[in-house]
Amino acid sequence: MEFKFFKKSIPTLIFLGVFSVIGVSVFYHLVKKENRLKVFNPVDVNPRLVDESMFHIQKNHKIADFELINQNGKVITNSNYKNKIYIADFFFTRCQTICIAMAYNMSELQEFYKDDDDIMFLSHSVTPVMDSVPVLKEYAKRKGVIDKKWNVTTGSKKHIYELARKSYFAVLDEGDGGEQDFIHTEQFVLVDKERRIRGYYDGTDIEDMEKLKNDIVLLKEEYVTQ
Repeated sequence: MEFKFFKKSIPTLIFLGVFSVIGVSVFYHLVKKENRLKVFNPVDVNPRLVDESMFHIQKNHKIADFELINQNGKVITNSNYKNKIYIADFFFTRCQTICIAMAYNMSELQEFYKDDDDIMFLSHSVTPVMDSVPVLKEYAKRKGVIDKKWNVTTGSKKHIYELARKSYFAVLDEGDGGEQDFIHTEQFVLVDKERRIRGYYDGTDIEDMEKLKNDIVLLKEEYVTQ
């Protein structure tokens, strides 16, 4: 009788076993999904930060192609950041306010990730006429910039300002990138290997820098499990 009961129980045990495996897999998937960083599109950002021409984009926003000049006079494009996670910011070398803390924190991040080939940095001058290549070179030396990790760039003002407003959504004020236009922002922007925005951080805030490091851990985990 016990044997008959055992035989009848086998299908039930198999069902429960399969159900448990599926349940654990679904739960694990949901937990992993919850831990993924948000992908930012124009609809997810404060409308004041988004250029009107970008309001219609609901998904799949990516940083536009760019062409800039770095501290060594080298042309830097999006291809230099292919398959890289990078942190972008906007600065100017003569800034004596927020840029000082921003440069310090970016330098600290560079030191932290100096042996991590997945991570790079990209700084855009908002006064590109004044921040010529020789000026950037001197600035890079003072800040301890590692050439293969961190590009400190100048270029067309209109192009840089369009990147700030239409790609990175990093500034509140409107403008056309003209002579009188000026932007100033403390934002650090985390960009993934697909050129998608995955986070915004106050580049003057130590706590936000720790959050950025933690978010990079999560972002890198996405690529490990792909």
